[in-house]
Amino acid sequence: MIFLLLTAIPLLAALALLVPAGRFLPGDAAVARFGVAVSGATLLVALSAVTAFDFGAPERMQLEIDRAWAPAIGLRFHLGADGVSLPLILLTALLTFLCFLYTAKHPPAGDRVRLFTALLLVLEVGLLGTFVALDLVLFFVFFEVVLIPMYAVIAIWGGAGRRAAAYKFILYTLLGSGLLLAGMLLVGVNAGTLDMTELAARHGSGLTHGVQVTAFVLMGLGFAVKAPMWPLHTWLPDAHTAAPTVGSVLLAGVLLKMGTYGLVRVALPLAPDGAAFWAPWLGLFAVIGIVWGSLACLAQTDLKRMIAYSSVGHMGFVLLGIATLTPVGVNAALFGNIAHGLITGLLFFLAGAVKDRYGTGDLRELGGGMLTSAPRLASILTFASVASLGLPGLAGFWGEMLALLGAYKPHADLPRTTFVVFMAVGALGAVLTAAYFLRMLARITHGPVPDARLTAGPVAAVSRYEYAAWIPLVVLTLLVGLWPKTLLDVTTAPVRALLGGG
Repeated sequence: MIFLLLTAIPLLAALALLVPAGRFLPGDAAVARFGVAVSGATLLVALSAVTAFDFGAPERMQLEIDRAWAPAIGLRFHLGADGVSLPLILLTALLTFLCFLYTAKHPPAGDRVRLFTALLLVLEVGLLGTFVALDLVLFFVFFEVVLIPMYAVIAIWGGAGRRAAAYKFILYTLLGSGLLLAGMLLVGVNAGTLDMTELAARHGSGLTHGVQVTAFVLMGLGFAVKAPMWPLHTWLPDAHTAAPTVGSVLLAGVLLKMGTYGLVRVALPLAPDGAAFWAPWLGLFAVIGIVWGSLACLAQTDLKRMIAYSSVGHMGFVLLGIATLTPVGVNAALFGNIAHGLITGLLFFLAGAVKDRYGTGDLRELGGGMLTSAPRLASILTFASVASLGLPGLAGFWGEMLALLGAYKPHADLPRTTFVVFMAVGALGAVLTAAYFLRMLARITHGPVPDARLTAGPVAAVSRYEYAAWIPLVVLTLLVGLWPKTLLDVTTAPVRALLGGG
């Protein structure tokens, strides 16, 4: 019942917010506190799932609820989690709670706090549901639930160009969703079941090679839009640049993970022959994305847009790990998912704080001297940047290093020389990542304070709400970076099971 509660609490709270204000929750301040309370309760339920989870057998689906949903067509309301999904469940609940904490002090522009809160709660339902669903149709329903609330958050509360960015987001993702549904139904019809655990246990048995190759490319393209994989990434920078701060945090921190999680949870185990056929192409697009994202970052003058393009590069490492079809590579992908969620979520919080204080995110207008004018903000920004560039000892290092190691020794059925080349190109992308983050820090944290800023008065200090939203991400980035075993021990056994290694 834990996972039923996990999705029911934010859903019921969102429905409650549709009651007219005169009869429920008197004002915006109460609504903001309500959002914090509901997301906090959801986080507590997620933590209770962690405490109830048997870490001695993380490859086994646990805390399941399995009920008939539409028996006539074989649909079941089947929820559960293993070591692959549990970290993402916790990350989603944590980031949503931190976003509501931040919103309590930084309400969305133009007010309408009630609608904003309801949309974020519906978004949380879709994200959490995606990670606990174990029926293909149920998975698809939750996968689609996130689209409308994220579209509305960007279109209503975004910045310049928000409507165009929102339209681009919805069109890309709807196209991907159509392909995804076609691939899932192709598997379900030919296998005679939609149960994801049963299909994973079969590991492609009963599906012809042609069906698997076709199903994998359809599902893979659907997931690749969300990931985002080059060249299907072009919606992402616009969406991030236009979205409000918490929208960018949830978009980068969790929503992108739906694509890579889907590849690992659905596409790899259900169509392993298709995965082996398409893996070199997936690896090629991944490394192009790594280099392309890094070069694009070097060309950016807007802080949020630079961080958005950095996500294309970082998620390229995740996709490269998946393309190796090895336990090392897929573990790297899952580790990279969590590291990227923590670090890039923090970076988007900080980008919002910079814009709030200086009135711009343009690196040319910001100038230098932030360590002088806002030393604490600059220090946390420096920490997040060096974590994102992959400094050893911080969370960002392990996903990238293990992905490159996986490319050096890919699955035996894959062309090793090709993947060694991918490894070399990916390593170049890692160097470029360091280049654009260090360039950004040199521009805005060091050097003299611009004359215009000297006459503009003191910069607001970091508030306790901001500390409350940021410090957990800083601590977890350190914890996961210094003790990667805490995460790898959870994911290794289920990854081997999904790849057919028992």
